[in-house]
Amino acid sequence: MTTTTIIIGVLVVYIANCVKIITEYERAVVFRLGRVLREPKGPGLIFIIWPIDRILKVSLRTITLDVPSQDIITKDNVSAKVNAVAYFKVIDPIKAIIEVQNYEFATSQMAQTTLRSVLGEMELDGILSEREKINNKLQVILDKQTDPWGIKVSNVAVKHVDLTEELKRAMARQAEAERERRAKVIAAEGEYQAAEKICQAADKMQKSPMSLQLRYLQTLIEIGSESNTTTLFPIPIDLLSAITGKKGTA
Repeated sequence: MTTTTIIIGVLVVYIANCVKIITEYERAVVFRLGRVLREPKGPGLIFIIWPIDRILKVSLRTITLDVPSQDIITKDNVSAKVNAVAYFKVIDPIKAIIEVQNYEFATSQMAQTTLRSVLGEMELDGILSEREKINNKLQVILDKQTDPWGIKVSNVAVKHVDLTEELKRAMARQAEAERERRAKVIAAEGEYQAAEKICQAADKMQKSPMSLQLRYLQTLIEIGSESNTTTLFPIPIDLLSAITGKKGTA
């Protein structure tokens, strides 16, 4: 083997180690003699000075983080298990490598701590009914905490609130009692409105005696059409009024 062949082989190996291919969704953070370069490299074909340079690849895609179930105690002393999901991405690859040892693990731990902290300050009814407000608050807090790491949290959502069976039964009884209360209030309101209408109708009939007789005849027609076997003996209203008038004068 000649010297030229050896030199060519060494050059080929050296160039192969100096040429790197970075995919579209990645960036390469380059450390030269231990110091990071100002700008990450990529995507595409990049060249480094081997073995002086060392590269670390960072993905810029959105990462879906499943926050494990957390045991929390709400403000009204109710125990529950809550899990969530967070979406984040690296916007500054250099900070994500330098400022924190493992940005995915650190973000996961921060999300768990924030979830327990925020939900522990709320009552159970608020957790169940104000999901959008809670999600926005979690996203703002978590994004602010991870911003020094070059990470952008785009969304946080509470997925499931797991309650004990005793609490579920108590809430079901409470909901049933609330429905019964509403039904009674609605029925009472209907009776009140019906009584008002009856009083108004009575006042109008008192002003027009003929309307009372017409209503009496209409009632006879309705009874005759619904109960054909019933025999009716109409009594003139004037006779009744005459009788009642005589009793009143006695």
